[in-house]
Amino acid sequence: MTHEGKEPVDLRVIRELWGVICERADCPDENSYTSRLLQDVKGIDKVLEKVGEESTEFILAVKNGVPERTTEEAADLFFHVLVALRAADVDLSGVIRELERRRK
Repeated sequence: MTHEGKEPVDLRVIRELWGVICERADCPDENSYTSRLLQDVKGIDKVLEKVGEESTEFILAVKNGVPERTTEEAADLFFHVLVALRAADVDLSGVIRELERRRK
C-alpha cells in the first residue's frame, strides 16, 4: 500500500498485533498491559474508556496540526480498538471483510 509516492506500508503488523492481543486474552500475563486491560475488574468498560481517551487525544492531535503526535495517537487508537474488538469477541477478519465490502 502506498500513498502519494510514500514507501509501501506492510500491513502484516496489524495481523501480528491482533495475534498478540488474542494470545494475551487467552493466556493472560500479569506483566502485559494488554492482559491487565482485558482482565480489569471494570471489564469491557475499562477497554472502552481507553478507546474514548485515545479518540480524544487523536482528535486533538489532528486539530492541533502536529503530524508526529497524530501518528502516535492514531497508533494508540488502533491498538485500543483492536483490544476492544477482542474484548467484545469480534474477530478482526469480520471487520476487514466489512471494509472490503464497503470499498466496492
